[in-house]
Amino acid sequence: MHRIIRNLAHATALTGGCVLIALVIMTTLSIIGRSANKFLHADFFETKLTGFSQFLLDLGVGEINGNYELLEAGVAFAIFSFLPICQFYGAHASVDVFTSVLPARINRWIVAFWEVVLAAVILLIIWRLYGGLQRYLGNGETTFFLQFPVWWSYAVSFVAGIVACIVAVYCAAARIAEAVGGSAILPSEHGEH
Repeated sequence: MHRIIRNLAHATALTGGCVLIALVIMTTLSIIGRSANKFLHADFFETKLTGFSQFLLDLGVGEINGNYELLEAGVAFAIFSFLPICQFYGAHASVDVFTSVLPARINRWIVAFWEVVLAAVILLIIWRLYGGLQRYLGNGETTFFLQFPVWWSYAVSFVAGIVACIVAVYCAAARIAEAVGGSAILPSEHGEH
């Protein structure tokens, strides 16, 4: 089970990373296109190289249409895709100024407590995401520029969120088992395993 959860977390993170790379490339190309479009509308091009600038503009040099919509949907998916790997490796941000002086046994119980709380929060978020998915699925709302249904972005985020829920519940149970048994099951941010 441990290996399946780890592989699931890794696969989801890799998928989210690929989406994020694609979004970075798309945003970069969109910014270059927008800048080139402004440049081609400059006085020099409009008066001296009218035919050339118009040729490039007719090719579609400019901002990528709907890039903000794709960016919004893609980043939401990427965030939900990275939750499982952070959860599995205990890599969420933590402040341990006061707990660093406590015995390891007490720290294991503190980690287990917060792992259960975080799992409950992730389950709550995904439950509400599902509510949003149902709402947008029912009303047929589409994005402004690309006209793709809004529920699509909710659906892909929900799939990544389901993986986050599975990993979160597994990690909560594993951290409780660590606290009870005193031995490490999951890797942690401190490099323990």
